[in-house]
Amino acid sequence: MSNSIIIIDDDRNYVELLAKKLRSIGFEHLFIANHPRKAVQVFERGEQFDLALIDMTMPDMDGLAMLDYIKNTSPGTECIMITAINEARTAVECLKKGAYDYLIKPVAKDVLSLILPKALERKRLLDILDIGKKQTRPNLNNPEPFEPILTQSPAMHRVLKEAELHAASNVPILITGESGTGKELLAWAIHSASSRANHPFTPINMASISANLFEAEFFGHAKGAFTGAAAPRTGFLEHTHRGTLFLDEIGDLPLELQGKLLRVLQEGEFSRVGSSNRIVVDLRFIAATNENLDRMIARKAFRKDLYYRIRGGWLHLPPLRDRKDDIPLLINAFMQKYKAYDKKNNISRRIVPRALENLMAYGWPGNVRELKSVIQSAVNLAQSRPVDINHLPEHLAAPKRRAYKVTDETITGPIRLLADVEKNYILKVYNQLNQNKSQTAKSLGIGLNTLRRKLASYGI
Repeated sequence: MSNSIIIIDDDRNYVELLAKKLRSIGFEHLFIANHPRKAVQVFERGEQFDLALIDMTMPDMDGLAMLDYIKNTSPGTECIMITAINEARTAVECLKKGAYDYLIKPVAKDVLSLILPKALERKRLLDILDIGKKQTRPNLNNPEPFEPILTQSPAMHRVLKEAELHAASNVPILITGESGTGKELLAWAIHSASSRANHPFTPINMASISANLFEAEFFGHAKGAFTGAAAPRTGFLEHTHRGTLFLDEIGDLPLELQGKLLRVLQEGEFSRVGSSNRIVVDLRFIAATNENLDRMIARKAFRKDLYYRIRGGWLHLPPLRDRKDDIPLLINAFMQKYKAYDKKNNISRRIVPRALENLMAYGWPGNVRELKSVIQSAVNLAQSRPVDINHLPEHLAAPKRRAYKVTDETITGPIRLLADVEKNYILKVYNQLNQNKSQTAKSLGIGLNTLRRKLASYGI
C-alpha cells in the first residue's frame, strides 16, 4: 500500500516486530522514530504521514503530549495509540484529543489489518471534504499518473485530487460526465495511482455486451461448456485479478444483467459457465456513464442496489464548455500529437486568431473527443500552413458571436510557444527555491522525476 506510516516508540525490539507485521499486510512506506525528539524533527521538516502509531510511555515526551503535538502540527494525520497498560481513563482522554483508536500491546496482525484500513478510510473521507473548503488549488502528492489529463481548471484540479485520494482505497468509483470528457482516461489514472498499478486494467464497453454473451465474457467457461469449447476460457473477472475492471457506459447494461454483476460486486467470487467451482477474485471496480442514473432508477431502468454498490466514490467531470481556458492547452497538445511542426524551427504551427476565436466560442457538445477530431482534421488540411477558418468544419467556420478576443500575443503564449512559457516558469520557481528539486516539484505540483527530465532537456 502507498500510505505512509510513522511509528513512534522507544522500544526497538517491539518496533521491529510491529514493522514486520505492517509489511506483511501490505504497508511498505514506514518511518521509524525511536525517540519523540526524532518524530518532532520529522514533522518540523514538513513531512506528511497518513498514520502515526504512538507509544504511550516514552522519555521526555509521553504519548499524550506527542498526540497533542501531531494534531496541532499535522491535523490530517490519523493517530493510533499503542500501550502496554489497559487504562480506560487514558483511552478516553486519547480519544478526546483526537486519536482514532487505543490498542493494547502486543497488537495482533489481524487487529492491525482491521483497524488501520478503517483509520485510512476516515482520513480519505475527511480529506475529500476538506478539498471543497479550500479556495486554493489542491496539489497532487503523486501527479505523474494524472499528467495525461491536461487542465488548468480549478474544478478539474479538485476532481483530480479527489481521484488521487480515492486511488489509495479499494472502494468502487462511479465517474459521471458527458460523452468525450475523458472518463476512461481518469479511470486509467486512478488505476495507475493505486497499489494495483502493476496488475491489469481492463476496460469494457457495457453497451457492447449482449445478454447471450455476458456470462461467458465476464465469468469465462469450463471445458465442454459449449459445443466446440474444447478448452476452458478465462473471462474478464479472472483475467483482471488484483487489477482494475473499468465498466464503461454502465447505464447501458440491460436490467436483466445488472443483478448478475451485483452478485460479483457483493461476494467477490463467481463460477465459470459449465462449472460449479467457485473462483475468488480481488478486483477494483470503476464504472462510468453519461446517463443520469437517478432518473434511470426512477423509471426502473437501473437497479438501486447496484447504484449504491458502484458509487463508493463519485467523480463528475465537467464538460469542456465549462472550462474554456483548457481549450488552448488542449489545442497545443493535439497539434503536437498530429505532427503540426514547422520543419525549419521545430515549433508548433500557428493557429490564426479568427480560427481560435471560433474554437473558443463553440459549445463542444462532443467535448475533448470532438476537439481532438477537429484539430486532427484541421492539421491534415493545413499541411505546412497555419490553421485557419477554412481548415475547420463548416459549422465551425461560420462567423461567430465571439465572447473571446484572440490576439497574436494570445497565440504566441498558449499555442505556439507554450513549451517556452512552461520552461521560463519552471526555471523561475527552481531558482527562487535555491535550485532545490524536491521543493520545486512540490511547488509546481509535478513529480520529481518529471522535473528532472524537464531540467535535463533544458541542459541543467
